[in-house]
Amino acid sequence: MLIDTYGRVATDLRVSLTDRCNLRCSYCMPEEGLQWLGKSELLTDDEIVRLIRVAVTSLGITEVRFTGGEPLLRPGLVGIVERVAALGPRPRMSLTTNGIGLKRTAEALKSAGLDRVNVSLDTLRPEVFKTLTRRNRHTDVLAGLEAARAAGLTPVKVNTVLMPGLNDDEAPDLLAWAVENDYELRFIEQMPLDAQHGWKREGMITAGDILESLATRFRLEPEGEQTRGAAPAERWIVDGGPHRVGVIGSVTRPFCAACDRTRLTADGQVRTCLFATEETDLRGALRAGAEDEELARIWRLAMWGKKAGSGLDDPSFLQPSRPMSAIGG
Repeated sequence: MLIDTYGRVATDLRVSLTDRCNLRCSYCMPEEGLQWLGKSELLTDDEIVRLIRVAVTSLGITEVRFTGGEPLLRPGLVGIVERVAALGPRPRMSLTTNGIGLKRTAEALKSAGLDRVNVSLDTLRPEVFKTLTRRNRHTDVLAGLEAARAAGLTPVKVNTVLMPGLNDDEAPDLLAWAVENDYELRFIEQMPLDAQHGWKREGMITAGDILESLATRFRLEPEGEQTRGAAPAERWIVDGGPHRVGVIGSVTRPFCAACDRTRLTADGQVRTCLFATEETDLRGALRAGAEDEELARIWRLAMWGKKAGSGLDDPSFLQPSRPMSAIGG
């Protein structure tokens, strides 16, 4: 198992397939983009599948989430999904995407073995979408969501970040839209993972703010006793059900004590946390000819040293040098 000194066991693997993205969200990267990884730095399709196989067959991983950057930009994505689906035991597989390109790939991904998708959409207003993402692709995201639902990549989850002065008034409208279209909406507090290092705790839209806004139109009841376990989202039943809304308060309501995730970057580095400042190199060992047992040993050692928490609640918190697009969500 991938166990750490606090007794947490990682069973959920997040795999970044690329650091590239076709949007330029203001809370993620500058308008001109970033310095992308070179092709030789990226793991090949074979290397990705091999490391996932080690994780699934030797390290107890049961869930695999493909992320980016934007994972739909990875040319070999469908083939990777198909090969991972053939592993025994078969892990559950999901994909986090901005939705652009889903309209043309949803059916192929479902056929290859993908179970479901998370799609990022921060606004229902095309003009706000263009301001936030610096791209005029709102209709493409909506079409991608519809294609994912039609293909059976369900439950289709929609991830939303609210930004002060831009879309912070849209929470009730977004939830009404999600309920109408049978999507599961999840609001995520803005995290300090932007390439510009412009994040500020002051003024951010908190989980409390979001719930207060939703309560102006909906009756929300905590799901169960809010024992979310390792799930990042606190979930609320909307108007008696069956629909639910999630709120991920990574900053104000951290869930580190039950974290079950391990992360693999597009260039083959193990990260124990989104906010980790250290990484462990698997690519070097893999390309040097390491056997599967050695790769598993390195991975176990990396996870053993996982810190107790993200440190976001510490005044001395330092933002990671890598932005979200280079880490993978």
